[in-house]
Amino acid sequence: MNSRCKWVLCVISIGVLVMSCAPQKTPEPPDTRSSDETAIRDADTAWSKTSEAKDVDALVAYFANDAVSMPANAPIQEGKEAIRKGMANMFALPGVAMTWQPGKVEVARSGDIGYSRGTYEFRMTDSKGQLVMEHGKYLTVWKKQADGNWKVAADTLNSDMPPAPPPTTK
Repeated sequence: MNSRCKWVLCVISIGVLVMSCAPQKTPEPPDTRSSDETAIRDADTAWSKTSEAKDVDALVAYFANDAVSMPANAPIQEGKEAIRKGMANMFALPGVAMTWQPGKVEVARSGDIGYSRGTYEFRMTDSKGQLVMEHGKYLTVWKKQADGNWKVAADTLNSDMPPAPPPTTK
């Protein structure tokens, strides 16, 4: 092999080496935010309907295994069993009903986490037989599961109502 061929072969080899070391551009995953937002809105709406049916197991099924619920005026509930117990206690109250409607839904560009926020209404009968109503807002964090379904990772709400006045003493 003559020196000219060796030189050309050397330049080609260096070029191939440089090209193989260059950072490879990975294709960006498809943007699924629109369909994910629709899926979360649909799940949130269906979840509210299970609340209307007072089906504790169906309600809890929307939560991820390691989810947290942060209900108003109650301690944090960590994990499905604690959430199940909290919901069962709530539905044991006389005349209880809770409904909600998602307003805004947004999903991260990564497509693995999103949130819904909206308004809720809560009704129950107090110890005197009087209807008690409350309304407020909520925020739910949703996480996409390995099977592609969305589950609740964290859920919280708070009232729009002013706090009740302290009881008077005589």
